[in-house]
Amino acid sequence: MPDYIGFVFVPKSKRYVSPAAAAELKGLLVPGIKAVGVFINETPEQIADLLNKGIIDMAQLHGDENENFIRRLQELTDKPVIKAFRIVTANDIKIANQSAADYILLDSGAGTGTVFDWDLVKNIDRPYFLAGGLSPANVPRAVSRLRPYAVDVSSGIEMDGFKSKTKMAAFAAAIRKEDSL
Repeated sequence: MPDYIGFVFVPKSKRYVSPAAAAELKGLLVPGIKAVGVFINETPEQIADLLNKGIIDMAQLHGDENENFIRRLQELTDKPVIKAFRIVTANDIKIANQSAADYILLDSGAGTGTVFDWDLVKNIDRPYFLAGGLSPANVPRAVSRLRPYAVDVSSGIEMDGFKSKTKMAAFAAAIRKEDSL
């Protein structure tokens, strides 16, 4: 079982889920699985509304949200905020490390399907979500080498543009196997 499941609240995304559909889907989740709302440049008030209504448990920000935006969102809700950072250089790690967000997500860039230079992660000194190009084939190596707080996957478990039960199960099994070593 996953620890988190993401609902994409970006209308232009092929993965878009309406708030009503997300509320319905959240009701079907096994207790303990956290619903994460994924946003790009939404208003803090809109995000806080979904958090405070219990439609989602956490917010993941993938747009141009700055530190003032993050702090404003944190003023509006007591729910955790994850800020995604595109990692290309050591300076990107430094910026992510200083974020006011409750959690950070280190990524190669939305939907690229490629990993970033994992050697850059050695300079991070806080728990982080690892994303970007992860798949059942490479996630054991990523978890073993980097020891992230959590991993985040989207296209790495898709087939023909849809989530694949087989790939999801393989991804989860690969992580659980690595965690048990």
